[in-house]
Amino acid sequence: MEEFQGLHVPAGVPEPASSHGNVRLNLDGYGNRGSGFPGLKKRGHGHGNRSWIKIDQDGNSKILELDKATIMRHCSLPSRDLRLLDPLFIYPSTILGREKAIVVSLEQIRCIITADEVILMNSLDGCVVQYMSEFCKRLQTNREQAEDLPFEFRALELALDLTCMSLDAQVKELGLEVYPVLDELATSINTHNLERVRRLKGHLLALTQRVQRVHDEIEHLMDDDGDMAEMYLTEKRQRSEAYALGDMYFQNDIPSEGRVVSKSAPVSPVRSLSGAQKLQRAFSNISPSKHGSLMSSSSNGENIDQLEMLLEAYFAAIDNTLSKLFSLKEYIDDTEDLINIKLGNVQNQLIQFELLLTAATFVTTIFAVVTGIFGMNFVASIFDYPNAFNWVLIITGLACVFLYLCFLFYFRYKKVFPL
Repeated sequence: MEEFQGLHVPAGVPEPASSHGNVRLNLDGYGNRGSGFPGLKKRGHGHGNRSWIKIDQDGNSKILELDKATIMRHCSLPSRDLRLLDPLFIYPSTILGREKAIVVSLEQIRCIITADEVILMNSLDGCVVQYMSEFCKRLQTNREQAEDLPFEFRALELALDLTCMSLDAQVKELGLEVYPVLDELATSINTHNLERVRRLKGHLLALTQRVQRVHDEIEHLMDDDGDMAEMYLTEKRQRSEAYALGDMYFQNDIPSEGRVVSKSAPVSPVRSLSGAQKLQRAFSNISPSKHGSLMSSSSNGENIDQLEMLLEAYFAAIDNTLSKLFSLKEYIDDTEDLINIKLGNVQNQLIQFELLLTAATFVTTIFAVVTGIFGMNFVASIFDYPNAFNWVLIITGLACVFLYLCFLFYFRYKKVFPL
C-alpha cells in the first residue's frame, strides 16, 4: 500500500488508526481539494477522492481517501469495474474475478477484495458497518487458528452471508406485514385495504428483483469454472512468487556455473525445475485467453471445489429466500382471485336482482296501462254495472301475477339464476 501514502488523509487531519476512530466522511463521497469554494464539487465525479475502508489480514481497519486512478493502479482494475461500485449508479449485483482482485457489488456492500486486504466503500449503511466490524472481529479472533479458506474467500463469504441474511430478513418483515393485510382484505373489501395491498405488492416486486439479481449472479458464477478459477488470488500470488523465485535462481546460477557443472556439486531441485517453469511462463504469456495468463493456475480449473461449495451454500440460501417471495406472490394472487370471485358473485347478484326488478316493472306497467285505459272518459256499456271495474282490476292483477310467475319459471329453465 505504498502508493496509498499521501493520498488518504487531507492536510492537517491525522490519519485514523481504525474504524472506531474519527471517521471523515463527505456527503457526496468526493473531496473538494483544488477548489476555492467550499460548497462547489469538482466537475466529473470520477476524478475526485472517495472515502474507503481498508481492512488488512490482521483485522486492522483504517479510513482512506483514495481517487479512482490510485485504486485502479493498486488493484490492476479497469475503470469499468470501479464504475460498478459507484453508489450514484444502480447496477445489478456483480461478483467479478480479476487478476489481482475480486470486485464485489452486492446490495450495499461494495468492495474490492485482494489476496491480503479488503477495500470497502465507506458508508453509514448498517450492512457496511456490520461487514467491517464482523470481518475485523473474525480476523482478530482467528488470527492464531489455521483457516481452511484463504483470505479472499473469507471476505467474499461474509459479503454473501450478510447480503443473504439482509434480504431474508426483509422478506420475513414483508411477509409479517402482508399476510394480515391480505386476510383483512379478504373479509372486508374497501378502498383503504386495496391501497395497502397495492403498496405492498410494489414493495414485493422491487424486493423480488433484488433477490433475483443476487440469485442470477451466483448461478452465473457457478456455471463458469474460469471465473471461479480467477478468484483464487492467494494461490495465484504464491505461484507468481514461486515463478519469480525460480527465475531469480535461474538467472543467478547461469553466470556462476558456466557451461561446465561439477560432478560433485549437488543438483538443486529449484534449479532443475527453473527451465520448465520459465517455459511454462513463456507459454502462459502468449496465451490469448485471460484464464491462461500467468496469474491463473492451470490446476485451478480442477481445484475449484472449495469455492464451488461455498457458492452452493449461499445459492441454496438465496434460492430459499426467492421461494419465500414466490410463495408470498402466490398468496397475493390467490387473494386477488378470491376477491375477483367475490366481486363477480356480487355483480351476478346485482344482475339477478335487476332482472327480477325489470320483470316486475314490466307486469306492473301492464296493470297500469289497463287501469289507465278504463280511466279515460269514453262511453261503454260496462260502466252501467257498478262492480264491473273492480272485476277488471282483479282479473288484470291475477293476469300480471301469472305473467310474472311465467317469467320466473322461464329464468329457472334457462338457468339464469337458481330459485
